[in-house]
Amino acid sequence: MNAIVKSPFAWLLKREYWEERRGLLWSQVTVAGVLIILSIFGIIAAEVARVHMGDSVHFVSGGNLSQALQNAASHNSEGLAQAVGGMMWTFGLFAGVVLSFKLFFYLLGALYEDRKDRSILFWKSLPVSDTATVLSKVVTAILVMPVIAVVVALAGFIGEMIIASIWFAAHGLNPFTLLWAHATPWTSWLHMLATIPINAVWALPAIGWLLFWSAAARSKPFLWAVMIPVVAGVLNSWIALLGIPHINIEFFWSNLVARPLLSVIPGSWVTDYVAQKGGTINIQPGNISGIDSHLGSYGAMYHTFLTPNIWIGAAVGIVLIAAAIWFRRWRDEV
Repeated sequence: MNAIVKSPFAWLLKREYWEERRGLLWSQVTVAGVLIILSIFGIIAAEVARVHMGDSVHFVSGGNLSQALQNAASHNSEGLAQAVGGMMWTFGLFAGVVLSFKLFFYLLGALYEDRKDRSILFWKSLPVSDTATVLSKVVTAILVMPVIAVVVALAGFIGEMIIASIWFAAHGLNPFTLLWAHATPWTSWLHMLATIPINAVWALPAIGWLLFWSAAARSKPFLWAVMIPVVAGVLNSWIALLGIPHINIEFFWSNLVARPLLSVIPGSWVTDYVAQKGGTINIQPGNISGIDSHLGSYGAMYHTFLTPNIWIGAAVGIVLIAAAIWFRRWRDEV
């Protein structure tokens, strides 16, 4: 175990964390902190409204916390469980949004920035292969960053629960039996954790595509990575309008444009799963925990692993990662 921790590859992962700590960790912590602060402001607003309007006021200002308190006061166990589960998914969804942006721009700059600031000359002087360097960035993208996001989401939820417990206790309600006893949020968090492997395999085409341009582009990798598939999609649609033989428009945009650009979004594989099942995603605006039936479904994950779409994309992603390694070997500076 000690040999693994001290291995060159482990040090490469530590390097990625040290250099990208602001994006990997503190952006997630900041968003979770903002959500908690907004909840505190919501509680204050709800209590001020209660003082001015009496006990008959509906606690709408505090979001899920207010819903939980109102359901607890009225002994609505089902509504209370739904509100508490909604808290968990709120933190999970915001963590996923932050992770999507961070992954996209991290991968685009992962190999380009070293060449831009010429630090690549230093790293190439070390006894570390280009393959290990690129793979350390892949592992950071598919494992390290998602795990950090999920852990911070849980920490944010626990912080929210502590605040809710204090609020419940102030209203004479027992937070341990009313809040902490519900299994729904903990099950939802385990589902989020379980989606990391499927997200990793599904995102390989985007990871490979973005790393390829990060290694190959001499300047402006963002434009190369984004404009090529988008312009190709527009041209294909234009050719279709002219009645000239073309690639199926829906297939082109979903597999040759969206897949290499947007599959880094956690849970984006759900749309493919639902399409395979011939249905649509139907999540009620007021019921955020309804996502559990799709994003958190173990059956959905199992079914997705059995579809050729994910493995074809993974194969393409591996080829692109190999190409990124090749360019990394022969491109020194921008």
